[in-house]
Amino acid sequence: MLTRTFGSVTRRRGVVTLIIGMLVCTFLWTPTASAHGTIVSPATRAYQCWQTWGSHHLDPAMKTQDPMCYQAFQANADTMWNWMSALRDGLRGNFQGSTPDGQLCSNALSRNNSLNTPGDWKATNLGSSFTMHLYDQASHGADYFKVYVSKNGYDPTTQKLGWGNLDFITQTGRFAPAKDITFNVQTSGYRGRHIVFTIWQASHADQTYMWCSDVNFG
Repeated sequence: MLTRTFGSVTRRRGVVTLIIGMLVCTFLWTPTASAHGTIVSPATRAYQCWQTWGSHHLDPAMKTQDPMCYQAFQANADTMWNWMSALRDGLRGNFQGSTPDGQLCSNALSRNNSLNTPGDWKATNLGSSFTMHLYDQASHGADYFKVYVSKNGYDPTTQKLGWGNLDFITQTGRFAPAKDITFNVQTSGYRGRHIVFTIWQASHADQTYMWCSDVNFG
């Protein structure tokens, strides 16, 4: 009887240990439930990494097939998991004064510093006219978007992005709360590799998001 009882207790402990282990793994590898958003087209750096590797982040192929995402994931896995949370509060429109050169792609967030690293990030092919698409989990809406394109002669594969490397393209008007917001952008005179740099000023609070989208103008 004692042996049977001991064996039953041992089995129950084993099941409990297994369940705890599964829960720990879930918490470790599930994105934080922060309801925000990002530009999904042309994909921002963190979103491109999550879209490509989120479901198989342990695949060793990431190291050779997508070395920029690999270095970002190694530096801080949270950068990829929390692609929707690259925000800062209370900038009051002082974007340039609050964001040092070389930290634009991370929105000056130290946890996302790997996004500032120059290199061969995966790029989206664009024409001179293209549509930008914000996916916002919480439907915050927008006071406006500011869109910039890196200047001709700037090389995103070898240089960190600074304010002096950008051409201002457009500022939108307000957008009502919605999960999906799209707007058109018209450019001219750009060819080859560039960065589309976007600032989203959310409407629900003074929250500012900044992102780099790697593109190839054809």
